[in-house]
Amino acid sequence: MGGTLEQDKLASLLEGEVVHDLDRALIDELFAWPLSRLLRTAAGVHVKSFADDEVQLCTLLSIKTGGCKEDCSYCPQSAHHKAEVESHQLLDLDVILENAKKAKAEGATRFCMGAAWRTPPKKGKQFDEVLDAVRSVSSLGLEVCTTLGMLDAEQAIQLKEAGVYAYNHNLDTSPEYYPEVITTRTYEDRLETLRNVRAAGMTVCCGGIVGMGESRKDRVGLLHQLHVLEPHPESVPINLLVKVDGTPFESLEDLDIFELIRTIAVARIIMPKSRVRLSAGREHMSDEAQALCFLAGANSVFSGEKLLTTANPELNEDLRLFARLGIKPMASDLPFEHTSPISEVESSSMIAAQLRNANATDQPSL
Repeated sequence: MGGTLEQDKLASLLEGEVVHDLDRALIDELFAWPLSRLLRTAAGVHVKSFADDEVQLCTLLSIKTGGCKEDCSYCPQSAHHKAEVESHQLLDLDVILENAKKAKAEGATRFCMGAAWRTPPKKGKQFDEVLDAVRSVSSLGLEVCTTLGMLDAEQAIQLKEAGVYAYNHNLDTSPEYYPEVITTRTYEDRLETLRNVRAAGMTVCCGGIVGMGESRKDRVGLLHQLHVLEPHPESVPINLLVKVDGTPFESLEDLDIFELIRTIAVARIIMPKSRVRLSAGREHMSDEAQALCFLAGANSVFSGEKLLTTANPELNEDLRLFARLGIKPMASDLPFEHTSPISEVESSSMIAAQLRNANATDQPSL
C-alpha cells in the first residue's frame, strides 16, 4: 500500500494521528497515488477528526487595500504592479463592525481582517486602530483572524492580547520556487513571523497558492514545509491562483483542477487535525470540482462576494451547493472566555433563514 511509504507512519496517518517527520519523497508518493485511492484515504482520515457534513464559513474583509511595498507576483495590491485596484486607507471602526455583524448574521464563525502592509506600522495610530477593531469584533463572539504582513514579537503579543485567535501568514509555495514569486522578502522572513505568532499564543493560519507556474515538486515542497511545523497550522488555506490583469502572473496557463484536489487531499492526510480551507479561486470552479475538494478533506470556505480584492461566490450560491451535497455550516466553537459564541439554536436559526432565501430562488432539484 504505497510501496516505499513506511508502514508504521502510514498506519498512524490513516488513523488520524499527528506526525511531523515525513520526508518529501513520501509526500511525493502520496501525490502520485491513483486519485480514487487518494480521495478514499483522505476522506477516511478526515472523519477521524472532523464531522464530514460540516464546513466552517469564514469572512475576509480588506481593511486597508493597495499600495503594498511587497512585489508578490500574484497580488494586485502590490505597488510594483499595474493592476487596477480600488485602494483605500484603513477603514473606520464602524464600517469594520458593520461587516463583522453582517458576517455573523450570515453564519460565519471566523472574521478575518487583512491589510496590505509589508509589516504593520509601528509609528502613528494605525496599529492601535487595528487593535481596537480586533477587540470590538472579538466581543461579537467571532473567531478573529488577521493578516497584516510580517510581525515582530511585540506586535504579535499585542494582537494576541487584543483578542486575535488566528494569524494568517502563508508560505505561498516551496522554498525553491519562492524566488520566482517574491523577491522583497525571504522564506525565512515568513517563518520568523510564524514563530512570533506561535510564541505569542495565537493559532496559525498558513497555506499557499497553487497554479503559479510551479511544478508538482513545488506543491510537495510547500506541503512538506507545513507538515514539519510543530504543531501543524490549525488552519491550512489552499488557494487556486486568481489571475489578475496587470500582475506578472496574468497570463499563466490554468492549473489542472485535479492537481488542486490532490493538494487538498494530501494536506488532509499529512495534517489530519488541521482545518483545510478551500480559499481563493472558487469563483472559477465548477460545483463538481468544489464537491471533490470537500470529499478530499476541505472543511472550510470563505463566504461573501469578495476575497480581499478578487471575486468569490455569493452566500446563496454556497448554501445551494451545500444543500445539494448534504453539508451544513458549522456553529461556533470558540474557546475564548471573553467572547460570547453564538449558540447552536441561534446559529441554526440564522442558517435556516439563509437557506429559505436560497431555496426561494433557483433552487436546483436534489
